[in-house]
Amino acid sequence: MPRGKRRSTADMGPDEEDHHCSKRQRNTSSSTRRFSKSDDASSFSQKRCITWFNEYTSPNEPEVLGPEGMEKFCEDIGVEPENVVMLVLAWKMNARQMGFFTLSEWLKGLSEMQCDSIQKIKNRIDYLRSLLNDQTTFKSIYRYAYDFARDKDQRSMDMETAKAMLQLLLGKQWSLFYQFSKFLEHSKYKVINKDQWCNILEFSRTISNDLSNYDVDGAWPVMLDEFVEWLKSTKNNEKHRS
Repeated sequence: MPRGKRRSTADMGPDEEDHHCSKRQRNTSSSTRRFSKSDDASSFSQKRCITWFNEYTSPNEPEVLGPEGMEKFCEDIGVEPENVVMLVLAWKMNARQMGFFTLSEWLKGLSEMQCDSIQKIKNRIDYLRSLLNDQTTFKSIYRYAYDFARDKDQRSMDMETAKAMLQLLLGKQWSLFYQFSKFLEHSKYKVINKDQWCNILEFSRTISNDLSNYDVDGAWPVMLDEFVEWLKSTKNNEKHRS
């Protein structure tokens, strides 16, 4: 049976043409709605998040994003690996080891932030940085940084890593940081333990720059007692020179 000839809009009367266009618009609109609902890029997709993670892993270790993948990830989101934002992001993921993200860590942090693409995380960078402005959150990030950055085979953090992490976290916040860094360079200490690490933050927050409220009988670690003595001695020497 022969197929009927398709009529063009030119063959239609005005009423028929309006009806035909209206029907086509409804169909197109309906199709667009269906597409938007199924491919809505604004809603978080765990599948899309995992696919994104896989772009940074190797076939040998599909569930671990390592140093090479981390470098590419940082490049993609426009953040240097040494930027404090990466530490905050690792804290969000509760990542266990510096330079590595596991798939479960990645999903934990990024699902909470509803990020499954490069652009989405770029849009959240200011938010990640702003978390450092809250004292309670900053303290949590600071304490997390100790276990995150230290060698897991050692109970303490080696001094080079400690100085780099202290620079990252306190370098711009603590006005005595430069002097403390100099003290560490000339001190006998080769590692920093967790008690010392936590007390450095409390010291930076509570002791004034002129050390006037420092209590020699306080319960500070010996390291900080020695820092105070070193700083006073340094200032006295500078006075004598002038």
